[in-house]
Parts: sequence; C-alpha cells; structure tokens
Amino acid sequence: MGRKLKVAIIGCGGIANGKHMPSLTKVGQVEITAFCDIIRQRAEEAATKYGVVDAKVYENYKDLLLDSSIDVVHVCTPNISHAEISIAALEAGKHVMCEKPMAKTSEEALRMVEVARKTGKKLTIGYNNRFRQDSQYLHKVTQAGDLGEIYYAKAHAIRRRAVPTWGVFLDEEKQGGGPLIDIGTHALDLTLWMMNNYKPKVVLGTAYHKLGKKKNAANAWGSWDPKKFTVEDSAFGFITMENGATITLESSWALNSLDVDEAKCSLSGTEGGADMKGGLRINGERYGKLYDTTIELNAGGVAFYDGNEESDADLEARLWIESILNDTEPIVKPEEALVVTQILEAIYESATTGKAIYF
Repeated sequence: MGRKLKVAIIGCGGIANGKHMPSLTKVGQVEITAFCDIIRQRAEEAATKYGVVDAKVYENYKDLLLDSSIDVVHVCTPNISHAEISIAALEAGKHVMCEKPMAKTSEEALRMVEVARKTGKKLTIGYNNRFRQDSQYLHKVTQAGDLGEIYYAKAHAIRRRAVPTWGVFLDEEKQGGGPLIDIGTHALDLTLWMMNNYKPKVVLGTAYHKLGKKKNAANAWGSWDPKKFTVEDSAFGFITMENGATITLESSWALNSLDVDEAKCSLSGTEGGADMKGGLRINGERYGKLYDTTIELNAGGVAFYDGNEESDADLEARLWIESILNDTEPIVKPEEALVVTQILEAIYESATTGKAIYF
C-alpha cells in the first residue's frame, strides 16, 4: 500500500496521550487525521500536537465515523463505551484498536467479535504488556515447549497504594469495576497468552472494599474520596481450566502487602518454571540438580549504548499497523480478549453470589 493509513483517535484523555498517539506518530505508514473527545479542547490540543496540518476535530464520534477516508480507529474512552464505539467503527468500515479491557461485559465483548467477523475488519485490544521484552522472550520459551505442560500459573497485579483518582476510575457504572478490570486484566491476559490456554471451566472469586473507605489515605496520586470510591480496592480469582490447569489471579489498588507486582505472571510446567519477579527468571532441573537463571534482556555492552529496543507501546502500535498493511492476524486476537473479559466477569459474579461460576 503506497498511501499512509489514516488513523482517528476517539477519546483524547490519559491513555491516548500517554500511549496511543505518541506511539502512532513513530509509525511511518500512519498519519493521524481526526480526533474526537466530548471535551472539545482536549481533541483540539491532541490535533495540534499529534495530527496532520488539516486534522479534523469532533465532539461526537458518530460524526467522525462518517468520514470515509479514515482507515483505522483507536478507541480510548471509558470502559462503558468501548463496545458501542468499536462496533459502530467496525460497521463503518474501520479497523479498530480498542483499549483494554475489551468491554464492560462479556456480552458486549462477544458482540464485538461477531461484528468484526461479519465486517471482515480487524479488531485488537490494547494489551501492551505482551510487547515488553520480558514478555516477548518468555512467550518464545513457552511456545517452544521449554516449560513443558504449564499446569499452574499466577497472574500478579498488586499495588500497595496506587489508586487512580482521576477520570472515572472509581466509578463502577462507567468502568465496570476497579483494579480487577483495570490492571488484573493485563496480568490475566499475559498469563493466558503464555499458557496458550483459553478454555476456562470454573471460576471462584472474591472482591473487597476495605481500604477504599479510609479517609486521608496514603496514595501515590493523593488521597481518594471514599464517597466516590464505588469499586473494589482488591479482588482475587481461582480459575480451573478445562485441561485441569489452575490459575490464581490477584489484583489490588490498595492492599497492605509488600509483595508488589503488576502485569506479571509466574508459570509452573512439567519441564520447568518461570516468573517475572526481579527480572525474567527461568528455573528447572538438569542432570539431577536444580537450577535457576535470570535472562539478560539488555542488548547493550557497548560504551554509550544501552541497547534499548522499542518500548512496548511503540512495538504494539507498529505491529498493529503492519497487521493491517500485510493483512495478517494482530498479536492480540479479539477471541482471546473475549475470554479474559469472560473470566473477569465470572470473578465479579462469584464475589457477589458467593458461588463458583461454571462455563
């Protein structure tokens, strides 16, 4: 394709400015031609900073989707509108990158998959942690079978005190949940991808709203307002897969724990194990002895050159655009993201009902 892909951004808030727009500007085959936000000033500022000279600005995404010249849409809005906007964009003939989580509910996520298949347009979800160097390396290890059958895994998303106090993060109606759907989703996606296992059988979950009630609490981004804190502050899941494998999922924005890890996983297989704690570590048994090794991910070794590769966000953006240009499957397939949403929803349902949820 000789011409550049024309990309539109719907939702010009934190994640668009922090990840999507800066990374897209580094992809040579792209130009960002349209920006939409319910707060027009945000869209205008984004257009000035990241757009082409004659970039268009909208307040209503439906108006933006009428532009037939737009090839790709990035949906960077609150969770409640992910499905609505993504489906409308697919039906308007656009390829869609939707921020994580895929949708607020599994029903919405399933509809997104169905519409993508029907329209023939590509759909992917913004699970950028797959594109980190440690994730990319570990995925090669697991897919090569070096760990054997992975039958036990842990998905880590624990913050000690880092509650996002801006935007709609604390609003259950707009987000669908708290740390589980916000950062637990990254850890679960990473774990399922490493295991290449997307067939859950039964889920048991718990969710807590304990520390969120505290006033004047210590927090990375300043104290939260307990009255506005309508989502859980921590949630945990126990997942059994159809093949008998077990996954434990831990997530928190606020938890009295020094064992802090986010968007990481630990894997245990028949031939070896791995974790992302203190670097990427592989462990196993060889010649009758146990071993563990830390993988050196820094490609440096030359003076004044640290060997840093593309950031996860930059690699995510580039490979997404290349999947469109080359007509190949995106790294994050919508069917995989759907299973993540289904499991998260089951954890919430189990936490509410006190019952195990069977698939």
